[in-house]
Amino acid sequence: METRLTDADLAPVLASLSAANADFTRRYPGIKLDRLPIHTLYGGAHLFKKETPAKLGSLASRHLSNYAPDFAAFARALELPGCGDLPVDAAAIDRLADELENEPNISDAWIARAVYDRVTLKLDHEAIEDQRLDFEDGYGARADEEEDGHAVQAAMELAAGASEGLLPPFIGIRVKSLTEETKARSIRTLDLFLSTYAEQGIALPQPFYVTLPKVTSPSQVDALVTCVELLENRCGFATGSVSIELIIETIQSIINPAGDIGIPALIDAGRGRVTSAILGTFDYTATCNIASHYQDHRHPSADFARQMMQVCLTGTSVNICDGITNIMPIPPHKGDDLTDTQRDENDRVVHEAWRIHFNNILHSLRLGFYQSWDLNPAQLPIRYAGFYYFFLQGLEDARARLRTFIDQAAQASMVGNTFDDAASAQGLLNFFVNGINCGALKEVEALETGITLEELHGRSFQQIVENRMNT
Repeated sequence: METRLTDADLAPVLASLSAANADFTRRYPGIKLDRLPIHTLYGGAHLFKKETPAKLGSLASRHLSNYAPDFAAFARALELPGCGDLPVDAAAIDRLADELENEPNISDAWIARAVYDRVTLKLDHEAIEDQRLDFEDGYGARADEEEDGHAVQAAMELAAGASEGLLPPFIGIRVKSLTEETKARSIRTLDLFLSTYAEQGIALPQPFYVTLPKVTSPSQVDALVTCVELLENRCGFATGSVSIELIIETIQSIINPAGDIGIPALIDAGRGRVTSAILGTFDYTATCNIASHYQDHRHPSADFARQMMQVCLTGTSVNICDGITNIMPIPPHKGDDLTDTQRDENDRVVHEAWRIHFNNILHSLRLGFYQSWDLNPAQLPIRYAGFYYFFLQGLEDARARLRTFIDQAAQASMVGNTFDDAASAQGLLNFFVNGINCGALKEVEALETGITLEELHGRSFQQIVENRMNT
């Protein structure tokens, strides 16, 4: 009697597995390693001009130089490790900077200098990665005639910026919510903006985003998609040229009225257009009935929302984006004739706001959120500093672990007391790819692990292993 399973026995089993695995892969294609903006800067749509991105970048650079003229001052302001050992005298700081240029080891001082230099370079060349022309909280409630005019004006300015190459790599608008109170106004603004842009005869920037706030039901997402589809068709835009972002800032978007996890249904209602889910920290904590003076970026309820977003969306085609820091680094005293006391108070206020923002960014990064949004250009130096510090302080360890793993032909390895397997190795490779994409790391710092430039650009540790086995 035949005791082993036959091909006939296995055929339906394997076919069922193939279908299930294919369905899983479609929904979870894996973490994308394409470039993503690490921040989105929101600003009132009525204030947008084609020159606005460049102007905001200049404001960010000036803010950094005013309140941290060198790397030692910046390190002290952020209270980075080893900052107390850094010199104060300008000449001594310059000498130390020169010495660190060829420093073979990654010391606290080297990290402090590298963070400052790379932030300065970023602000000079591409201060704003992503921008939203805001018709919601950053704009407010206005008469219909006034918002109509601003929608038309903003669209014309965006088209002019696109034609002259003045826009950041990523851009879009935030409309009002589709709640009963603002649904008609939201759709009218979207209609006016996109139709006016189309009339300018300029290709729509790609990617282009429409951000929907205060989502409470899949029906709202479905309605926005329907409007976008109609407008794409009537404006002559390519199908799919408008992407949608959802702001998760209500408890109903996390757990729906039936008691089910609500996020997947919101994404499905987007019919493939939803590219990001964004945490609206303060609106969300408000819907949790948390008193305003306890609402905070790191409140446990906000972490709960983050983890729900993470388990629902990590590995899908939808990115997760963290919320704002609401403490602005704005000096209380203005003018050129300030007293020493007033200047000291300005420094104290700005540096305290910097530290709050910096620590919030590190909190997000440790939780696996590699995007967030800001409200003021003065926050941008710290946005980049937080990211750059996160990657630079982990560089030495990640480099040693990945180098050892590659040297041992992808066998599980130990560096110190850290055990690494193949999944760890892909995570280490992702560390370098993400760090390079955001400007924190340089390619040469990744190549010191022993991988080639081609392997780095391939972004697959499995492919690296196969390359090594076939040579």
